[in-house]
Amino acid sequence: MSDVMASENESFESLLKRFNKKVQQDGVLAEYRRREYYEKPSVRRKKKAAAKRRKTARS
Repeated sequence: MSDVMASENESFESLLKRFNKKVQQDGVLAEYRRREYYEKPSVRRKKKAAAKRRKTARS
């Protein structure tokens, strides 16, 4: 759970900006999207292998 504490005289916009940055760094949304639908283990392995191939092709 990501949380931010509001300091004195801090605007809502800056607080929201800090919260969004914290959520992005913690990977909350990425984790949610990954778990949104069930993914068979074979599909997961194929995606992992494809990502590895893309990574080695870039280097």
